[in-house]
Amino acid sequence: MIKQTLKAIVISLFLVISLGCSDNKQEAEFYIEEGAGIELDGIMSEASWDKVEWRNIDQLWLGDEYDASDFQGRYKLLWDQNLLYVFAEIEDDTLVDIHADGLFHYWDDDCLEVFIDEDASKGDHQYNYNAFAYHISIDDKVVDIGPDSIPQYYDHLKLERRTDGTTSQWELAIQLYDDGYDDKSTNTPVTLKKGKQIGFAIAYCDNDRSPERENFIGSSVIEGEDKNRGWIDAGIFQTAELR
Repeated sequence: MIKQTLKAIVISLFLVISLGCSDNKQEAEFYIEEGAGIELDGIMSEASWDKVEWRNIDQLWLGDEYDASDFQGRYKLLWDQNLLYVFAEIEDDTLVDIHADGLFHYWDDDCLEVFIDEDASKGDHQYNYNAFAYHISIDDKVVDIGPDSIPQYYDHLKLERRTDGTTSQWELAIQLYDDGYDDKSTNTPVTLKKGKQIGFAIAYCDNDRSPERENFIGSSVIEGEDKNRGWIDAGIFQTAELR
């Protein structure tokens, strides 16, 4: 009788834990394949990239309508246990970096922006590390806003960019950090594994030699009139699952 009771308790606990885990898991909007042997060189020479389909950067988040001669964007993703890999191909007729200070109006220069919510928990991340919004300039500076509301540089990613004419290919290798990240401490990147879900979006700030960017084009469909919310609200990111 005691053994049967203990067995029933164990089964009940297992069911509670299982249900709790399933409740926390969201429906994935897309999947990220596992890669191997990725060399950061701005070229998709590895076989792992061949099995991944392109995803579009085509949602106007800010600015006037644009045409394909002005901008086109697409991207691919891979992962291994240490890094998330992003390969973005951007067609931009004019590359602009008018702000010498990488921490001043960096969003008004041409830049790639990668949004990552490590645990897909969504919610506010404006002045906290619930999620990151990495602004990556064409001179390789990586900026986000810290908890003190001041922009700062981050070394969470390595990158290689190649530009040929109007086509730029950006290859990124990004370490993921959870919301316990602390600027004043030593932080350990999260280990990635199959089944893990993250929040992800990617965008491009496009400036054609104006005082401010003309367009902000992203990967996520955002409802409502105010679509420039990625730097504040991780709820606009898509939920991606590693497999």
